[in-house]
Amino acid sequence: MLEDKLLVLRCRRGDKDAMRRIYEKYKDYLLTLARGLQGDRTDAEDIVHDAFVAFARSARQFRLTGTLRGYLATCVVNRVRDKIRAQARRAEAGDATPKVRHSNNPARLATESEQVMQLRQALSRLPHEQREVVILHVKGGMKFREIARLQGVSLSTTHGRYRYGLGKLRSLLNSEAEK
Repeated sequence: MLEDKLLVLRCRRGDKDAMRRIYEKYKDYLLTLARGLQGDRTDAEDIVHDAFVAFARSARQFRLTGTLRGYLATCVVNRVRDKIRAQARRAEAGDATPKVRHSNNPARLATESEQVMQLRQALSRLPHEQREVVILHVKGGMKFREIARLQGVSLSTTHGRYRYGLGKLRSLLNSEAEK
């Protein structure tokens, strides 16, 4: 926390090394978070980079009131939400052309386990609010109170979304295991 405050102070003064340190410190965490919420690795990378670019542009005016990790996570979550809304608008407008991605690394794709694929598929079938709470808590390590604040709902609603999300995941994964 103290290191983050010093890094932010240095960033406000235009120190590029401080910005680089913040990026290196949080990029893996934010990529994991974005990938869990978005699903697509390339989109997740774009979202994280966009969040850091916006942070860098506003660094001179930025005031850290909470944790830097929490602030950056909120930026990423908001960008994921924006992307999901934009995709929904395009689908409603008739531009529902599926996005096809080709991997540059077939060895990585080949080694990805079937269980991980089943989990990703099950997560994608959860309602967005439930998926967001589950991923922010499990992958992002965020506390329910932080998630409630981020989503703008009560703590009990956040707990309910988490509980229902886990229940639905269990149900989906158990039905998949029975096949």
